[in-house]
Amino acid sequence: MEDLVIAAPEQVLLDVVGTHAKFPVRRVYCIGRNYAAHAVEMGHDPTKEPPFFFQKNPNNLTQASEFPYPPHTNDVHHEAEIAVCLASGGEGIPEDDALNHVFGYALALDMTRRDLQGAAKKAGRPWEIGKAFEHSAPIGPIHPVAQTGHISSGPLKLTVNGALRQEGDVNQMIWKVPQMISYLSNYFALSAGDVILTGTPEGVGAVVPQDEMCISHPALGELKVTVIT
Repeated sequence: MEDLVIAAPEQVLLDVVGTHAKFPVRRVYCIGRNYAAHAVEMGHDPTKEPPFFFQKNPNNLTQASEFPYPPHTNDVHHEAEIAVCLASGGEGIPEDDALNHVFGYALALDMTRRDLQGAAKKAGRPWEIGKAFEHSAPIGPIHPVAQTGHISSGPLKLTVNGALRQEGDVNQMIWKVPQMISYLSNYFALSAGDVILTGTPEGVGAVVPQDEMCISHPALGELKVTVIT
């Protein structure tokens, strides 16, 4: 065993439905504006864009039931997503082989400091300050493909305090899961432990402390997260 000059960072481990074993996280990729109606509500024409991705940090993923409202912002938005968790990877993965690399799927939230993201966009700067802050990616337990099959359709919904905010069907994604995996693998060496957040339907909006968010999909159940101070 190697001697370390500092303690090794803690490995991020996610719960998996039906087992006590954990899923170790390596990287987190997030696709932007992958539902046409959301792209329009954000002021973009989805027919004119190739796919684009940004990253969150592995330790931004959290399976806690509470989301601490982050500092230096007055406009934190929810974005309901499906997470794709990889069991293997590679480079130059063909689309027709891409799903063979998927371990399972989970419900997730891409929480966003929208005011800081907007300022970064305006200045032509990276988005991390708006996207990759602590606790910014609440995620539910992973459902193995062996249990659910591949998630290519079905209603993805998010409510806040019981009121419907976001609703779309997974089949409305502009770039489907095999396309995302293949595209990413042409620019990065994908690997087991990588997580891909697949975009959000229309209806993103602000939350405040004491709000309860609930994201759901028929194959993946519910994920409830309460905003706290």
